[in-house]
Amino acid sequence: MIQRIQTLYLLGIVALGIALIWLPVAELVTNEFHVYELSAFSHVPLEGIWGLALTTILIPALAFVDIFLFKKRILQARLNIFLAILCLGYYGILFMYIWFAKMNFAEEWHITFWACIPLICFVLTLGATRRILKDEALVRAADRIR
Repeated sequence: MIQRIQTLYLLGIVALGIALIWLPVAELVTNEFHVYELSAFSHVPLEGIWGLALTTILIPALAFVDIFLFKKRILQARLNIFLAILCLGYYGILFMYIWFAKMNFAEEWHITFWACIPLICFVLTLGATRRILKDEALVRAADRIR
């Protein structure tokens, strides 16, 4: 299991996803010059920030579950496609929260360096999916030869 390169990709997604839980992805500056850091469990005065927290937790959790599906390669590839969509959906949720904050209380906002983590997870997910499908093709070819 660990000798397969897609497992290393998925472990990278798990590690980056866990780090994303505590790292701030945006800074919001209010009219009174208070700076709020927006992360999965930040204390920004926005209602309904649970969507960002849920997405941030689902990314490493699904990647971790995906590691143990190595005997079901087609299911693993489908879960990876869902994980890739979730990584891109993270940005939609993030910008929705930034837009709401800008409308309600923030004067300006800044994206931090850590906001690129879901994009890196997206690229790693595509690499893992490619390797999983390559393994499936290899197994099917071997079954055809027998």
